[in-house]
Amino acid sequence: MTAKLRAVGPAWQLASLAIALGVLTPVLGLAWLAAGADLGHWAHLAEHVLPQAALNTAVLLVGVGVLVLIIGTGCAWLVTAFDFPGRSVLQWALLLPLAMPTYIVAFAYLDLLHPIGPVQGAIRWLLGFDSPRQFRLPDLRSMPGAIFVLGFVLYPYVYLTARAMFATQPGHLMEAARSLGETRIGAFFRVALPMARPALAVGVSLAMLETLNDIGASEFLGIQTLTVAVYTTWITRSDLAGAAQIACTMLLLVVALVLLEAGGRRHQRYGSAQRMQPMRPLRLRGAKGLAASFAASLPVLIGFVAPALYLVFETAKRLRQGGGISHGLLASLGNTLALAGGVTVAAVLAGLIVAWAVRRQGSVLPKARWQARIASLGYALPGTVLAIGLLTPALAFDGAFASLSGQAGLPMMAMGVVLVVACTIRFLAMPIGGIEAGLARIPPAIEQAARLLGETPLGTLRRVHLPLLQPAIAAGALLVFVDAMKELPATLLLRPANFDTLATWLYAEAARGTYEEGAIAALAIVLAGLVPVILLARNRVAAASGELRL
Repeated sequence: MTAKLRAVGPAWQLASLAIALGVLTPVLGLAWLAAGADLGHWAHLAEHVLPQAALNTAVLLVGVGVLVLIIGTGCAWLVTAFDFPGRSVLQWALLLPLAMPTYIVAFAYLDLLHPIGPVQGAIRWLLGFDSPRQFRLPDLRSMPGAIFVLGFVLYPYVYLTARAMFATQPGHLMEAARSLGETRIGAFFRVALPMARPALAVGVSLAMLETLNDIGASEFLGIQTLTVAVYTTWITRSDLAGAAQIACTMLLLVVALVLLEAGGRRHQRYGSAQRMQPMRPLRLRGAKGLAASFAASLPVLIGFVAPALYLVFETAKRLRQGGGISHGLLASLGNTLALAGGVTVAAVLAGLIVAWAVRRQGSVLPKARWQARIASLGYALPGTVLAIGLLTPALAFDGAFASLSGQAGLPMMAMGVVLVVACTIRFLAMPIGGIEAGLARIPPAIEQAARLLGETPLGTLRRVHLPLLQPAIAAGALLVFVDAMKELPATLLLRPANFDTLATWLYAEAARGTYEEGAIAALAIVLAGLVPVILLARNRVAAASGELRL
């Protein structure tokens, strides 16, 4: 009886399979496009493009990985193991850089740290210098500058996972290490840190995936990564086959990072907070307390406060000077909301179908769970890879449409359908994960009772599960909406003609050096990004205080 109730209907099974195949379509299209190019492309890329771009990408990934590991782990340990002034605020404020897209922070710091900008000007005034020739900071447009910017924006990925792991570690293990003669620092390196390694691997791999997806910050800062090489090869040199071959090279890095992240999750374990005593934070007073407050505040100041204040100042300056908000910027705002709304609807519907197929499978159809895992892989695909991979099937569809209708053109590209599909694939993991977690909290007995009362599977979903899933669906929709607003690589490559979003508008303004106009678009993106970060911070603080269980 139970197996019959939980069996997956053909429609759900086919729909879930179609979504999983749709996520794989960009990878297959990319392989087809790259394989169709002649060997001359590969020889040229191997000699002139790939060595430097691959080296830059590897150095950037390693540098950012080390920096986020140091900052995220250090801050997580500080707010877990010590009590100091401002700790209650900093434990959630350390998440604020998640609201800042990397390209916006790079945009802000390029102006803030310019040789004639406010920071260097203030330093020269304090030192008694009059000219940038007498004193200037190292150029931000460099590899160290890119590592600095990306590291201070992406460290929350490590902070989140490390904080959760440290907060759930049994306190008696640290006490045992101390009773055996270890110092608190020694106990951290020999007990707490080894137990947190799986969580740290997850956080670092996620930060490195975001680094690989970045195009705006790397290009603004003059770093020719593989992602930037894909964009310039396609757009600037009109060499689509070469761009596809570079993107195939990027997939090797993606596979390595996904395996690192999956390995970390496989070995990640959380203890039961009801059966253990968490560690008691050590109270720091005086100079030690102030030093801890400063150390934990610095990442927030660099990764969020300074660029946010810059955006507010530049926006106010623009409005005060009577510049107002241009019609182009308003049109970009409308396009952004339309794109984000379309992506959110598509992603939530697809996520609901996949998650419901997994819920209904029971032990009858284990393939549905594999389909869900495949459908969630889009988060690991950089936007440039998705864009090029989707181009081949989109052009094939448009060609078939033109031959049937007798009308020339590219309707899927012109209407933005390809862009919506690309963003949906990239962010589909968010609603799938959220809805699966929501369904897991609904007892199967409720569903079985509804079926025994004569309700159909679709009616059970509509009348029983959807009302209970509203918080999970709303949270997933919010995350998708905000991330779609911030998406830059896929939007740059797949947007229709004369179609700008806030992200592409900012990209164009930064390229032209008109920072005041770009600041308005950047501030709008950051304000939108603050909403899910605040919700996440509230949940994390509640979990740490025992209102929720990690």
